[in-house]
Amino acid sequence: MLGIIGGSGLTQMSDLQDVRRKVVRTPFGDPSGALTFGRINGHEVVFLARHGHGHTIPPHEVNYRANLWALHSQGVKDVLSIATVGGIHADLPPGTIAIPDQIIDYTWGRKTTYHDCSALCGSRSVVHIDFTWPYCEDMRQLCIKACQDAGEKYIGSGVYAAVQGPRLETAAEINRLERDGATMVGMTGMPEASLAREIGLCYAALTVSANYAAGRGSSKDVIPYEEVEAVLKVAMQRVYGVIEHLVALRAD
Repeated sequence: MLGIIGGSGLTQMSDLQDVRRKVVRTPFGDPSGALTFGRINGHEVVFLARHGHGHTIPPHEVNYRANLWALHSQGVKDVLSIATVGGIHADLPPGTIAIPDQIIDYTWGRKTTYHDCSALCGSRSVVHIDFTWPYCEDMRQLCIKACQDAGEKYIGSGVYAAVQGPRLETAAEINRLERDGATMVGMTGMPEASLAREIGLCYAALTVSANYAAGRGSSKDVIPYEEVEAVLKVAMQRVYGVIEHLVALRAD
C-alpha cells in the first residue's frame, strides 16, 4: 500500500474515494494526525498531513518517528513525500516539480533514529544504515514515469538541503548551500528519509518549488509571499495528476 505524506500546499486530498480515518498510537508518541485511508481510481492509499490538520505543526516539531511508524504499522510499504522547497538552482523556478536523488542534512535537535531506545530495540547495540543513496530508486523511477505519463515537466534529480526552520534562510546561507552542492532547500526532508530507511520503507520525494530561495530569482530582496500561495494552488493540482498515474503504475 502507498502512503502519501503531504506537506505545505497539500494538507488534504479531497478527491479520495471511500474515505475512512483512523487514529494510530505509536511507541514514539502521536503522529501529526489521523491517517486518512481512501482510494484513487480504485487503488488504496493512506494519506497523512505532515504538519497536522490546519497546518499547525512547524517543521522542527513534527514527530517524524511517529508519522512513519504509524504508516508502517498499517501495512504501508512505499511512501511518497510531497514537499515544497525553495529553488536554489536556476532550473527550479516557482512551480517546478523535481524528484531529488540526494540530501544534505543541516537540521539539529530532532529525533533522528529508532535505534536509541533499548526498550523498543532490544539492545543498545549500535545500528548503522547505508544512506549513500537516501531515496528509494524504485520509487524515484516510478515518480519520473508518472510525471512522464501525466505530461508534466520535471527535474529528475537534485540535492535537497534539509534545514532547521521555521525561519527562512539568509542570502548568505543559500550561497553556502549552493557551494555545498544543494539545488533546493526545504525543512522536512530529514530525518524523514533516514527513518524510512531504518524501518524498510521505500521512500521518495516529489518536491515543488514554491519560490526561489533567498537572494535568487528576480525578487532578490525578499521572498514574495503573496505569490507563493497562488503558485502552490496550481502546482498541487498538477501533483495530484502525477499521483493518479503513480498509483496506477504501482498496480501494474
